[in-house]
Amino acid sequence: MELTLVSSSFCGACARTRAVLHDAVRFLPDAAVTEIDVARDPDAAEALDIRSTPTVVIRDDAGAIVFRAEGVPSVPQVLAAAVRALPD
Repeated sequence: MELTLVSSSFCGACARTRAVLHDAVRFLPDAAVTEIDVARDPDAAEALDIRSTPTVVIRDDAGAIVFRAEGVPSVPQVLAAAVRALPD
């Protein structure tokens, strides 16, 4: 399972989202967090159709997006979304 944070350096909410994801992955041992900075990698952000930062995208092991949220999600929201990414 992959959790992707799309962020920007001037985004205060991105730091809060980073902390939420850090807390959530403590309960998700197989999860990996990847961060994409829109200024450094605009092509990756465009490929994900990013309109604002922070945006969190969670993919299952096959790469399918199971969750997408703009703004700061809560740890329970991330964990509930992560359940959808677990294999059957």
